[in-house]
Amino acid sequence: MDFRHTMKARRALSAVAITTGLLLTVAGCGGGGGGKSDKGTATAAAPAQSGSKGGQTQSQSSQSDTVLAEVKGENGLSLTVTSAKRDGGGFVTVEGAVTNNTGTVWVGGNWRGDEQELARNGGSIAGASLIDQQGKKRYLILRDTSGRCLCTQFTGGVKEGATVQWFAQFPAPPEGTTKVDFQVGSMPPAPVNLSQG
Repeated sequence: MDFRHTMKARRALSAVAITTGLLLTVAGCGGGGGGKSDKGTATAAAPAQSGSKGGQTQSQSSQSDTVLAEVKGENGLSLTVTSAKRDGGGFVTVEGAVTNNTGTVWVGGNWRGDEQELARNGGSIAGASLIDQQGKKRYLILRDTSGRCLCTQFTGGVKEGATVQWFAQFPAPPEGTTKVDFQVGSMPPAPVNLSQG
């Protein structure tokens, strides 16, 4: 009997600990303070959600209407860059849109990069890079510990005529660097100015 009471007490204590942990997590993530770090996190997360749903709908968050750069190539494919911001953590988040006017579904296979580690990212923007002409350096996309890029994946491809939001994160160039070229696949380089996040 004593063993049974001990097990009940442990279960009750575990349930209280889990509930408390979940409440603290929700309270910590709730935010709403409108600070710069909250805004940057929400902006980076929204395009990832749109990319993971097959990219057929645009992001719920309001993407900037300002176009920093636009390049065309690959049989009617068009890429725009709408934001290139330095974030406090020492990285740069680049956002934009890709429009498919190729006449067929576009899967982004040649945008995932040539590295074997990037092959697991499927149709994505994992092969993108930032080129610092002044510092003569090339910055590759950031990855997590399992080799997944910190970028949008075009799951299911992009339908003909559709426009899809994307994002990609890179290590930040030195503070003195204010202009970089965004490059992906066989698209021409897109020169963009970096802003503070």
